[in-house]
Amino acid sequence: MQLATGTVIDGKIVLEGATLPEGTVVTVLVRDTDETFELPPELEAELAASIAEADRGEIVSAAVLFERLRRIS
Repeated sequence: MQLATGTVIDGKIVLEGATLPEGTVVTVLVRDTDETFELPPELEAELAASIAEADRGEIVSAAVLFERLRRIS
């Protein structure tokens, strides 16, 4: 599984920086442009810390994550 971002242009989704083979089945999640959410202060701090980790490159690949999840389930 992979995550890709795109934009609708002339009724078609144009992916940014990703190429998928012809016939690939995809699921599309559409964000509302005016959708907002609020977090309690402790969760907002946790989210900010997580974003900072990602910005520093402290990430785990999806393959590693799925392998770790398989081990604990």
